[in-house]
Amino acid sequence: MQIDLYSIDFNSEEAIYMQLRNQIILGIAQSYLHEGDILPSVRHMAEVIGINMHTVNKAYAVLRNEGILTIDRRKGAMISINADQLLAIDEMRKEIMVTIAKARCKKVSRDEIHRLID
Repeated sequence: MQIDLYSIDFNSEEAIYMQLRNQIILGIAQSYLHEGDILPSVRHMAEVIGINMHTVNKAYAVLRNEGILTIDRRKGAMISINADQLLAIDEMRKEIMVTIAKARCKKVSRDEIHRLID
């Protein structure tokens, strides 16, 4: 796994652990990361990116709770996407509905939303 794919915006209002979580998810979606890939150790990831080990640990824990990682004491954090696709779709639907509602409140058109999704 290429750690240089990850960049943290220290000026962002988004929590650092969420930035890392989101970048790992994007890495999977864009096929940079695959089922079975082992992520760097918490210590190594923290050193290379320049963040606290507890922050990396929290990002990994969130991903584990979301069914995207498994954590093994011997192997470390491994991409292991939850096979329950219906649950994943339901979770996405809830998140997307809120995002679309916020966009509509800001007068983003239906066509603009569709272009973004496509």
